[in-house]
This record gives sequence, structure tokens and C-alpha cells, in this order.
Amino acid sequence: MVDAFDVRAELAGVEDRAGAWRFIQGFAAAWATPLTDADGWDDAALDAVEARLGITLPAAVREAYALFGRRTDLTANQDELLEPKQLYVHDGLLVFRDENQGAACWGVRLDGPDPAVCVRPDLEDEDAEDWEPWLDAFSLACVELVLSESLHAAEELADYREADEDDLEALERYARLPLPEYPSGQLPGTRWFAGLDVLVREDERSWITIRARSEEALVNACEDFGDGWLA
Repeated sequence: MVDAFDVRAELAGVEDRAGAWRFIQGFAAAWATPLTDADGWDDAALDAVEARLGITLPAAVREAYALFGRRTDLTANQDELLEPKQLYVHDGLLVFRDENQGAACWGVRLDGPDPAVCVRPDLEDEDAEDWEPWLDAFSLACVELVLSESLHAAEELADYREADEDDLEALERYARLPLPEYPSGQLPGTRWFAGLDVLVREDERSWITIRARSEEALVNACEDFGDGWLA
């Protein structure tokens, strides 16, 4: 496991999709295991998607799948990055990720090399379903995906509970990660924070999830936020 990986500093350097892939490579090495050449899908699998669906995959989609598309420990601990054979088009968006209980799916637009990503909730009233903005670039959505799936990668190194008013003060002890609050245009949304060997995700000011690289770091972080942890 790599010792030195400053999540906030590395994420601040993500200015394009190449930066996103560097971040994911570094994060994998530090928080899981390093990526290898065997962790991505080959051109034949991705060409088959284009032939089957009659589309051209955005460059960022091909690059992501070729880099880490087979690493289910990074992409499918809770919600699932779809395999190439599972990809499909809905309302002109390429659906690439499913919520683990079928409550939503994520789709990427097919315009430009690194297009925007939207999310579509699965509602009881299908007429009320619509694509809603998620993040402005597929590569950034991949960073979010890998961070979010890391929260569920090791149960003994994660905990969660409802947020309370005191958590805003506790969060000030952590560095806010330079990810935009999302879904795009929805406030309050999801925000990310980091400490020494700790990631914290706050959802809609109502839920806190912590993932640490060691049991000691998890205990210290949970103490920062007080009692009530559920794991």
C-alpha cells in the first residue's frame, strides 16, 4: 500500500480527463491495489459496444473502461459500473452505472470527448422520471464513482450515521475536497472531505459516511464526530 497520497492535493490537480485518470491510478495504489494492464477492457470489447449500439463512444468512456473497467473493487462495491456487454442507450444517453437496488441509473451524453453525466431515478410514476444533471464531465464522474465505491470496499474500515448540527463544526477539522457539490444544481448535495488517512462524505447535510485506511484512523475520525455510529 502506498503511503504518500494527498487526496485533496491530487484532486486539486485534476483539470482534464488525463488528470482524472492519474488521480484514479494514484488513489487505487494508495487505497486499494495498483492498476495493471489487465484491469481494463480491450479495444475489441469496446468496438463491439459501438457496433451493437450504433454509436461512437466518447473518448473519456473508452479511456476509463480501458484503464480500470474490470476493477470491480473500485467500481462495484455498492452501485455497479456496467460491463461493455451491459451498456445500453436510453433517451440518447449511454447508461453505464446502476444503483444497487435499481433506484437510479447514470447515463453519459454522447456529444464531445468528455461529456456531462446525468442521473435518472426509478420512480413509481414513470411519467415523472427524467434525466437530471449529475456532474459536468464523465471523467469527473469516474473520480466520484471510485471515491464513492471506496466507502464500501472494506466494512471494517468504514462507518456511517445520520448527521447532526455539531457535524458542521467537526467537518471544519477536515479539508474540503475540490469536487463540485453534486448533483449539479441541487443544493444541498454531496460534499467530500479528507483528513489524514480518512475520507468523509456528507450527503445533503443529513448523512455522514467515513472511510479510513486503518482501524486507528477510523476510530479517531469517529471520535471527532461523536456517538451514534451504526456499523
